[in-house]
Amino acid sequence: MFVFKRIKIRSYEVGLLFRDGEFQGLVKAGTHWYFDPFGKIRVEVVSQREPWLVHEKLDLIVKSGALTDHAIVLDLKDNERALVWIENRFSHLLPAGLYAYWTGQKDVRVEIVDARNVKFEHHELKVIAKSPMAQRVLDISTVARDRAGVLFVDGRYIETLDPGLYAFWKGQSEARVVEVDLRETMVDVGGQDIMTADKVTLRLNAVVTYRIVDARKSISQTDDVRQALYRETQLVLRSVVGARELDAFLTEKDAVAAEVEQNVRSRASELGLEIASVGIKDVILPGEMKDLMNKVTEARKAAEANLISRREETAAIRSQANTAKLLSDNPVLMRLRELEVLEKIATAGKLNIVLGEKAPGEKGLADKVIGLL
Repeated sequence: MFVFKRIKIRSYEVGLLFRDGEFQGLVKAGTHWYFDPFGKIRVEVVSQREPWLVHEKLDLIVKSGALTDHAIVLDLKDNERALVWIENRFSHLLPAGLYAYWTGQKDVRVEIVDARNVKFEHHELKVIAKSPMAQRVLDISTVARDRAGVLFVDGRYIETLDPGLYAFWKGQSEARVVEVDLRETMVDVGGQDIMTADKVTLRLNAVVTYRIVDARKSISQTDDVRQALYRETQLVLRSVVGARELDAFLTEKDAVAAEVEQNVRSRASELGLEIASVGIKDVILPGEMKDLMNKVTEARKAAEANLISRREETAAIRSQANTAKLLSDNPVLMRLRELEVLEKIATAGKLNIVLGEKAPGEKGLADKVIGLL
């Protein structure tokens, strides 16, 4: 039975000496012999190339003071977290607890952060958020482009976040980021059956174009801002259209849309919205009313055509009367007109002249024609 133990510690290693289960101290590099007839001595050899010292009896090792000048000891309280850099490269995040890092082989740098400030900000946040242990101690949130993030801590509004990466400590307070889309979007208000002032039921389809300008109001004033805008537009449409008769509505659709937009805009501002436009896309009449409107339109067009025809006839008669008066007042013009008529007749074909007997003392037809020619 061997009563001596030989322990070899390399230059990058450290020995943890235990006697009968109690930590006794560190064993430096070299070859060491121990007299151990009862097998109560145990030396655990650990490598300093892996700086993080993980041991089930770390608290006893730290209390002994043996790690002084050999390791960085961290005793993180409940409100503290630690960022660990090894060889100037970020390694990991640490929650509350007791930790030790060897300093003999590698450069170890530790940054202790107060986690009572729930929002964690750091110039190397992107690198830190990618580390394996980040998910254990951090809630990571990303606000996408063209969106805003509304931050609540323990149910209280804190601030509105711009697009980017954000992190919040776990365990201290409950942080929640609600992402809101700031891009312009539309709400279709379709299939609205509305009765006009003269008891005609219409079916309307409208569209509202809007965008969110106050992210906090949009999620604090209502549980669903899109549905709230839909309901508000629906009520305004019923109020505005219901106050008009059918003919007035059909001839003033643009005015109706402008009035609806004005009324919706005031309510939308309370919801954190900005209205870009409100338009009425379709107006659908009942079948009977559609046939009646077609008949009315047909009758109106027929009346307009008859009026135009009468107007043209009146203008033609007036023109003929003016021509007759002009010819009667100017015999020369009358002779010229007669010559034009004879010329047209002569050029159109063969001209046959039938002459009758003349009465005594009067010129015959032949004399008159000869006189004209």
